[in-house]
Amino acid sequence: MTATRKCINCGKPTTPENIPFCSKRCKDVDLARWFRGDYSVPVIEGEDLPDDSEENGGNIH
Repeated sequence: MTATRKCINCGKPTTPENIPFCSKRCKDVDLARWFRGDYSVPVIEGEDLPDDSEENGGNIH
């Protein structure tokens, strides 16, 4: 028995030319979500990072 991959958008079986999606439409829907900013990668702002001079006791080498 072979496992059938399911589309990450709609859950239908994927096609080899569209993995991990079932169709070009589902690929485009996912791409549109990226363009709209629905998906994002968390970022640590520079102000939240420790300053190198603070880690070295204020001494810059």
